[in-house]
Amino acid sequence: MNTRGRRPWAWLVVLLFSLVGNAALAASGLDNYRLGAGDKIRIQVYGEEDLSIETLVDDSGTISYPFLGEIQVKGGTLREVEQRITEGLKGDYLVDPEVTVSIVEYRPFYVNGWVKKPGSFPFQPGMTVRKAISLAGGFAERANKQALTVVHGDDPSGKPQQIRLDDQLQPGDILSVGRSFF
Repeated sequence: MNTRGRRPWAWLVVLLFSLVGNAALAASGLDNYRLGAGDKIRIQVYGEEDLSIETLVDDSGTISYPFLGEIQVKGGTLREVEQRITEGLKGDYLVDPEVTVSIVEYRPFYVNGWVKKPGSFPFQPGMTVRKAISLAGGFAERANKQALTVVHGDDPSGKPQQIRLDDQLQPGDILSVGRSFF
């Protein structure tokens, strides 16, 4: 790898932003976040601009990556994906690749039921049920503020669970607000 003419400070900036992003993940409880369809990730390889990309995890849970083709990333953490790409590039393509994977945009979460504007919304770390309902325009007139359920996006059973206003949501969650009979 020829580093002549490259800007070593540029990689330092990339590393700094990655560390800040990883600190935000840890602070939000998403440090063990598992990737899923709809997540947008950034893959950066130090000194190899052609191998640094932003890509969306498709519905099958894969990404297309230069030289390696289709890579299954659904269910993997950022560190696991980094290791998979590092191992794939090591040897045949690069001697000692330095790979960083970060989240650019989380998959959306959904709010339905008795809110003013049901729909999908972009996830941000620290998202609570209360914040999600605010994004959905607030409770509708007949909403039951205690009849709140969530189906977690990573729960294969799809079983609704009771949830409270100050509970945290995760990307891909489906929040439902029930109706009051009075």
